[in-house]
Amino acid sequence: MEYIDRIYGKTEINDPAILELVGCPTIQRLKKIDQAGYFTPFYPGTEQSRFEHSMGVYLLLKNYGAPIEEQIAGLIHDASHSAFSHCVDYVLAAGSESEQSHQDNVFDEFVRRSEIPSILKKYSIDPEYILDQTNFPLEETDLPDLCADRIDYSLRTARVFGEIESADYFLENLEAEKQKWVFKDFESAKGFAKMFFKMNARYYSGLFSAVMFRAVGDYLRYALEKGYINEADLYSTDEEALAKIARFHDKDGELSKLFDRMNNKIGFRNDPADYDVLVACKSRAVDPLFRAAGVVKRVSEADGEWKKILEAESKPKTYFIKFDK
Repeated sequence: MEYIDRIYGKTEINDPAILELVGCPTIQRLKKIDQAGYFTPFYPGTEQSRFEHSMGVYLLLKNYGAPIEEQIAGLIHDASHSAFSHCVDYVLAAGSESEQSHQDNVFDEFVRRSEIPSILKKYSIDPEYILDQTNFPLEETDLPDLCADRIDYSLRTARVFGEIESADYFLENLEAEKQKWVFKDFESAKGFAKMFFKMNARYYSGLFSAVMFRAVGDYLRYALEKGYINEADLYSTDEEALAKIARFHDKDGELSKLFDRMNNKIGFRNDPADYDVLVACKSRAVDPLFRAAGVVKRVSEADGEWKKILEAESKPKTYFIKFDK
């Protein structure tokens, strides 16, 4: 199978296990799950899917020589995302607004109920090994370290939003060694850290993100409370969940208002003195490793100011949203 990716270009995929996983319903569903949640009303033309990102994580690991098991872990790592991605953290108790952890919290059970374990067994791959993410530090590790997931979504989002024209500079200066991602020099490591900082401030935890998360979350929660959808509908696709709820727009003024909010048709402001809802957003910062004179260091070790930024940006951000109606 030939696959063309906006970050990594053209790749020929031949591994039978990967091909079957890519084609299975659980992974195909991600084509209709927006990566950001529901950002296009705020930033038109920025569509990207969870499938695209999942393929990107797989390709990044493949390109840097990770074992096939880690490539598989990267491919399936977002399988449990609900419709509207992290917006569901503002709806269901299994999630967290400040940590945006719903997908991680339900991942193991979700994958076990899917067809993925049977596909893995067919190719003599142990599902238990794949489901233990501690086996794959290149694919997933805690902040502020880099991992394939974090590298791909930051480069991809920066490309989609026009913050970078190409990811080549970062990829050409990046190495995978001893299960860690290391830049070849301080300049490329600091450049990546600054790019990630910009993406976090403007998009991941910015004001428009806070409004999107809250508005979509309120819309979905209201629809659940009214019985217009059930919780299982949240694990369909964005389009399918919206279609079920949309039948009630003309009959329910409150629902219609919430739909207008999430589609950026109602004005808003951030005002701690007068607000309708308080919104917490997960905030992220990275502290990449780099090589200097044969020694591996962190950006914060070479740049004292970055240590301060790291501490500040690693705390959740809070917004006080006042809607015009």
